[in-house]
Amino acid sequence: MNPTYMTQEGYDKIKAELDHLKSTGRQEVAKAIAEAREKGDLSENAEYHAAKDAQGMLELKINDLELKISNVRILDQSQIDTSKVTMMTHVKLKNHKVNKEITYQIVAEAEADLKAGKISVNSPIGQGLLGKTVGEKANIKTPAGEMILEVLQITA
Repeated sequence: MNPTYMTQEGYDKIKAELDHLKSTGRQEVAKAIAEAREKGDLSENAEYHAAKDAQGMLELKINDLELKISNVRILDQSQIDTSKVTMMTHVKLKNHKVNKEITYQIVAEAEADLKAGKISVNSPIGQGLLGKTVGEKANIKTPAGEMILEVLQITA
């Protein structure tokens, strides 16, 4: 399996969510199952079946998070090459289509959060920007149409 690269912050966030689900989440689901079980006939007990479904979903989420962090490599911000767009760099861009400047951080899929300005290295924009240097333009095909993004600045 290929390693997943993340920031320490991203790893800590996923690890905290995993720890919460394993402790508090499992306790809450077990309590809901126990309460539903006390209500009698399990074959016609909708609360019991809903609680069992919730338990299944919780375990799927836990497995997914464990898989995400099982092969993580933490990237050191101080070691990032800012001569070109790479994973973990902050990139100030000019969108020529709408004549607007935007800044994104290129991150691992697991850390992507567009509202926080973090885009996945695997997204069309992330892929289109990788390897670009200051002054270069990237023509990127997105579901909303083609974008022309010019790299204005690259920082760690």
